[in-house]
Amino acid sequence: MATHPTAGGLHSGGIIATRYGLALNLISIGRLKFESYEVENIRPLVVSSPLLRRPLKKLGEERLARAIGLTEIAIGGMVSTGRWAPRVSAAGSLLAASVFTVTLSFLISTPEAWQVRERGREPKLSPAGQFLIKDVVLLGASLVSAAESLDSVRNLR
Repeated sequence: MATHPTAGGLHSGGIIATRYGLALNLISIGRLKFESYEVENIRPLVVSSPLLRRPLKKLGEERLARAIGLTEIAIGGMVSTGRWAPRVSAAGSLLAASVFTVTLSFLISTPEAWQVRERGREPKLSPAGQFLIKDVVLLGASLVSAAESLDSVRNLR
């Protein structure tokens, strides 16, 4: 089944925007982890997370934030290698998916992610929860980037 030329161009453009948008987000967000206000911003998320309890105890808030930042920057760099090093990009994209899976777990572990529930009404995201929910899209972008990179690796054989 042939695809419409416009659809092929949209697909290619979408993949490029997805990959480099993902990389830019990771690098930008990672860079912020070196700012004291960002350490304060992520405090409620980190201290409530069972996944980060041990590293937080070992490193403290500031060093943990910097370690997370360095990790995000490195993963963003890996994702950005797409066309030139698809294996590296695939690995980075899968690592990014794990990062966003962890951050989405904060929706469960962070009480501040939800507003007080009114009797008989569904729970609503707080500003902190609204900040986190975008990671569903970034998780999807990570998976799309990983799939596209893995397809490129397969086509190299």
